Amino acid sequence: MSSTTPAVEMKDIVIRFPGVLANDHVNLTLRQGEIHALLGENGAGKSTLMNALAGLYKPVSGTTKVNGELVDFNSPKDAIAKGIGMVHQHFKLVPTHTVTENILLGMDEPRFLMNLKKYDEKILELEEQYGLYVDPAAKIWQLPVGAQQRVEILKTLYRGAEILIMDEPTAVLAPQEIDDLMVTMRSMTDQGKSIIFISHKLHEVIAVADRVTVLRKGIVTAHGKSLEGLTKRNLAQLMVGRDVVFSVEKEEREAGDVVLEMKDVYAKNNKGLPALQGISLRVHSGEILGIAGVGGNGQSELAETITGLRECEGLIEINGEEISNQPPIEAIARGVSHIPEDRTTVGSAPSLSITDNMIMKNYNQEPIGNGWSINFARAGEHAQKLKEKYNILAPNVRTPAGKLSGGNLQKLILAREISSYPRLMVAMQPTRGLDVGAIEAIQSLLLEQRQSGTAILLISEELDELLSLSDRIAVISDGKIVGAVLAEDADINEIGLMMTGGTDD
Repeated sequence: MSSTTPAVEMKDIVIRFPGVLANDHVNLTLRQGEIHALLGENGAGKSTLMNALAGLYKPVSGTTKVNGELVDFNSPKDAIAKGIGMVHQHFKLVPTHTVTENILLGMDEPRFLMNLKKYDEKILELEEQYGLYVDPAAKIWQLPVGAQQRVEILKTLYRGAEILIMDEPTAVLAPQEIDDLMVTMRSMTDQGKSIIFISHKLHEVIAVADRVTVLRKGIVTAHGKSLEGLTKRNLAQLMVGRDVVFSVEKEEREAGDVVLEMKDVYAKNNKGLPALQGISLRVHSGEILGIAGVGGNGQSELAETITGLRECEGLIEINGEEISNQPPIEAIARGVSHIPEDRTTVGSAPSLSITDNMIMKNYNQEPIGNGWSINFARAGEHAQKLKEKYNILAPNVRTPAGKLSGGNLQKLILAREISSYPRLMVAMQPTRGLDVGAIEAIQSLLLEQRQSGTAILLISEELDELLSLSDRIAVISDGKIVGAVLAEDADINEIGLMMTGGTDD
């Protein structure tokens, strides 16, 4: 095999779903030993194309070659046999098993007896080779998120993958962990691996990728383009077809009265273990308080205690009125809006229409309802106005919410929550997994709410987002607030160290 033979060559790939042309004669060429970025808006066809390469989908037409050999995958097992491995954004690990046990799961060997110490040593050798250090004997639940991701990569490498598809690998990592991952990716390509890197974070793409392919609405707008000389603005234009504003305009605004006050709040997670350990904080009218932290350090429980979804000990007040351990309807009545982390199963009802989702908070209030019945004509008019105002792309307001892209579904949720004129907005990961165009729209809506006097608690793992939107930033680690700074004085490295429990020593 010639060294110039591409690791992967996909030609004229066409993939259709009912009513949707997901990939329209797409070409992608991955060279040996390179990091090739795959970019595109939500719904552009990136995951569809990679699922075809990983053996999950079969194209309607087109050809795929792996190391010069024509292939036709019928299952992921076929793809693995050809050295293709996928590192998923959402980890596929068993929390109660050790690192080694997770890596060996599904393997043909060992078949009957497992000498764990022997395989621990094999895993250690692999870790040493690629700089992916993690204790083979540790249980997954004991590991931080960055270490769990290293386990996912080790699983793929242990199975002999020479071609890795990395789907949003930095989405849940702290800055230092992202830097470590970039070093690991380069180490893998230096040893002959080839990587397809899917990301929405354009600065990371520019920092680590050799070339880029961009999809827009299932069509290639840039094929194997060199990153040399390209900027974030150039890439964004290729993705969305227009200029994208990256630096949000945050107007000066003096914070008003205290809207949210929490004093010594404790709460447990779903396993009955401590999740919040004495949280005290304040959010003022017209202020965005950003909460920074590595995922799983109490952020979800923090949002849920405020919105009435989780019991707690301690005091939570909205405008001086206690709402601790009150049902969600009481929080809503006091002007609390909630942008949940899970927009699909918590923030919306996917099988119901846009209209039904829009009226969830006011279906029993005039002019839409009177407590006994719903005026569906007025509900439809209300939904149509919000659809137009927030530029929600859908055929009509009768469209099921589950048919919307991630960005449009998030705009639907924001439209519903903002239209209730909130005093406090709890926004949990509001732009996670969204493309640059959708992020721009969501961030602008949050700043408009701040300007109108809403108090906003912004919980995000995107430090750049927190620094650009927040007035103050507090860091949560192990269920405790470990530091707070004015956003204008914040140092991204110091925040990253606090997030991961590190020090400058």
